[in-house]
Amino acid sequence: MASAVAEGVSLSHISRESSDIRRLANFYKETFGFEEIETPDFGFKVIWLNLPSAFSLHLIERNPSTKLPEGPWSAVSPVADPSHLPRGHHICFSVSNFESFVQTLKEKGIETFQRSLPNGKVKQVFFFDPDGAEWVGGCKSREATTINSAKQA
Repeated sequence: MASAVAEGVSLSHISRESSDIRRLANFYKETFGFEEIETPDFGFKVIWLNLPSAFSLHLIERNPSTKLPEGPWSAVSPVADPSHLPRGHHICFSVSNFESFVQTLKEKGIETFQRSLPNGKVKQVFFFDPDGAEWVGGCKSREATTINSAKQA
């Protein structure tokens, strides 16, 4: 018996936990143009952000007494070789101004790691978000330009 494939699938939202959700919200608003939207009361701090005509990002206050795993392969130490980053967990965003976006990151003092795929169709830039636990990177291809958020691998 064949498994049913989900239909009508699209990205709804991505959740991030943080000890400082306001700082993280400001980063995503200033860097990617997210807008803050109405957020229900969950009994703990939550900020919902929306990227117009795309998806939502839910920033959730980290509970310091609980450590939630990202998955069985979560990193336990910093990345020694950033060339391994593309294999980590990531979220893709599209941008149309890859080169100027990368320049803006550098002007903000954000350390970046760049690479191009061998076929030359894709460029990537990886960088830390303010929590330092997630990497954000970008891809530019002839078809589309993408920004990725990747967990340290």
